[in-house]
Amino acid sequence: MTDGSAAGSGGDASPTVTLDDIEAARDRLTDVAHRTPLDTSRTFADMSGAASLGLKLETLQRTGSFKIRGAYNAMAQLSAAERETGVIAASAGNHAQGVALAGDLLGIDTTIVVPEVTPAAKIAATRGYGATVLVEGDIYERSYEFAAERAAETGETFVHPFDDEAVVAGQGTVGLELLAQYPAMDTVLVSVGGGGLISGIGTAVTAADRDVRVVGVQPEGAAHAKPSLEAGEIRPLSDVDTVAEGIADTRMLETTFAIAREVIDEVVTVSDREIAAAVALLAERAKLIAEGAGAAPLAAALSAELDLADANPAVVVSGGNVNLTDHAALARTGLVELGRYAEARLALAAWPRQVGDVVETVTAEGAELDTLERASRAATDHPNRTPVTIGIEGRGADHLDAVLAAVSELDGVSVVERSVVEQPTVPRSVDDEG
Repeated sequence: MTDGSAAGSGGDASPTVTLDDIEAARDRLTDVAHRTPLDTSRTFADMSGAASLGLKLETLQRTGSFKIRGAYNAMAQLSAAERETGVIAASAGNHAQGVALAGDLLGIDTTIVVPEVTPAAKIAATRGYGATVLVEGDIYERSYEFAAERAAETGETFVHPFDDEAVVAGQGTVGLELLAQYPAMDTVLVSVGGGGLISGIGTAVTAADRDVRVVGVQPEGAAHAKPSLEAGEIRPLSDVDTVAEGIADTRMLETTFAIAREVIDEVVTVSDREIAAAVALLAERAKLIAEGAGAAPLAAALSAELDLADANPAVVVSGGNVNLTDHAALARTGLVELGRYAEARLALAAWPRQVGDVVETVTAEGAELDTLERASRAATDHPNRTPVTIGIEGRGADHLDAVLAAVSELDGVSVVERSVVEQPTVPRSVDDEG
């Protein structure tokens, strides 16, 4: 295995993972990883302009993401001595669970180093598989440095989350499944963090006798892949800033960059708000809980930046490990982005009697009252009025306008401030999920 501790240009390297490697990984994973479903969505196809659209549901994989594939494939090939010494890994959460479960299945002691931004649900799940979890560093790079230093001191084998040939081959089994499950596929959209997943999938699909466009997707706050590929050398970011913590990497490394240069056809970026909208749509239309990294490819499919007219794309929903409170907040932001959620600050002359009037009006107008809270008084508030904040969900921006207009017409009630996205950034469809 490589430890990926130094980022070079990767310009002269050749891909080191073959179709044979991926097929061997598939054999090792036969009784370990699920062959996750491929669901087609008429709704998302219509919204993106595609002829058909498939969702590869790695959210239903063991540990809730694709990471068990690469982790197990790598750890299953360790020597007896390496297994005895144990392994260590650094991860924002999903690789951590993959390594922990692989260790449990193979009888290998595992230590996982995670950054401070890692969701509590991922930490709890990792410990649940028997791993020792250490929280070190504000971002993944700091956790990685700590884990690499410890591995050098203890002799533990470092299992890299992406820059490892065996890990890439394991992730490539997703591509083999896609080829079998979705014969019409001519495009595949994959999130890019360190590049392990897209390198594996890209290797698998480009080796097939089919013309499949491989599209990488990154958040604007961690968009290192496109400038690196255009420059022909790794261009690391100094920092990252994105809600999609699962792909909040600052760079690819030698192994993944070399493969990515050969298999990626295009890289698109999406905003955190577009990711939030995709999270909300996956929950509402596909009944899927997806984390930001898992929803990013759908955000790209629905964005204006990517032309999918008459195409048959596969969207890899790579993971669903997210705290429920974080998911709810992100989904609410997504509804705002879609123009279907409004927050407003009201001033009530008669508290609490008029609360009932507000509730009845919102309901009568056909909207859903999500929140209603008495707010802290600000210096700008009327001294003889009670400030109240509400959150309402409606059919669209025009509907929310009408609801708030009706509320403002109540005696003794005024709308002081409101927030609604008037122009949704993601197209909407009224069709039911198909």
